[in-house]
Amino acid sequence: MTQQSQSFYRVVTDDFAAVDGIIRQQLTSRVPLVEKIGDYIVSAGGKRLRPLLVLLTGKALGRADHDLQLLAATIEFLHTSTLLHDDVVDASGMRRGRSTANALWGNAPSVLVGDFLYARSFEMMVALGSMEVMRIISQATRVIAEGEVLQLSKIRDASTTEEIYMEVIRGKTAMLFEASTHSAAILAGANAEQAEALRRYGDHLGVAFQLVDDLLDYQGDAVALGKNVGDDLAEGKPTLPLIVTMREGTAEQAALVRQAIRQGGSQDLESVRAAVEAAGALDYTARKAQEFAERAIACLDALPASEYRDALADLGRFSVARTH
Repeated sequence: MTQQSQSFYRVVTDDFAAVDGIIRQQLTSRVPLVEKIGDYIVSAGGKRLRPLLVLLTGKALGRADHDLQLLAATIEFLHTSTLLHDDVVDASGMRRGRSTANALWGNAPSVLVGDFLYARSFEMMVALGSMEVMRIISQATRVIAEGEVLQLSKIRDASTTEEIYMEVIRGKTAMLFEASTHSAAILAGANAEQAEALRRYGDHLGVAFQLVDDLLDYQGDAVALGKNVGDDLAEGKPTLPLIVTMREGTAEQAALVRQAIRQGGSQDLESVRAAVEAAGALDYTARKAQEFAERAIACLDALPASEYRDALADLGRFSVARTH
């Protein structure tokens, strides 16, 4: 973590420790392999952005109790379950700088432990006793699944448009950011204007994060990213830098990218990287990410001034300044 990112974790340090305790407690299972795989993927760390959003949102609205921490843990369980499933779908061998669970234990245990974490998250959600929170998170779970299936249906499809791409990332990434801030706002008793503003903040922030992730697939460093650079291209995923190159680049650049998407693999990675840069696609993607980050920050005007609102704004700025 950079010094910039540490600033928004610092204001919820104690809460994060409590959330970690809840996660460890809820990983308990009478089946040892469930605990082993669950513990492995949870202990990998990562940015823990979604529980961070829950904690910052709730505290910005004056809520700071066990229920808020339980909601943060619930969201992290949901996210972790999607990671287990995604790695199987994408046949990924590396995440956060370590071997994926499917690489170590195989696909079947990874999928089933992902199912366990899904189920556990819903048990935790029921314990909160809020029908509105359950509605938000259950709907988000469906939308995320739809987003993943939509993305899968567009693998190696070079005709994918920017509109379809935005629909994919809103589903598979931004939806859980949105559910994090929206459910925390509801739990904290936000008024209608605040709840809607925080819902939109989560959506815009999630889009900005995913756009930067897609940018880093061409500009990033494998060690810092904790995954292989060019993974999306190797899987034949038509991300925004590729879509813009096919739309705005020369006929030769567009043909190169089209062929790379249809074939998959990373043999043309260097040529494609040169093409997306020359076509201005990386700059376009970076500008788009900046726009969404600024929109997210503007939504925070609905909140009273506090160090937690400031932290949410810092998180918006970090979303586009980061290198991993």
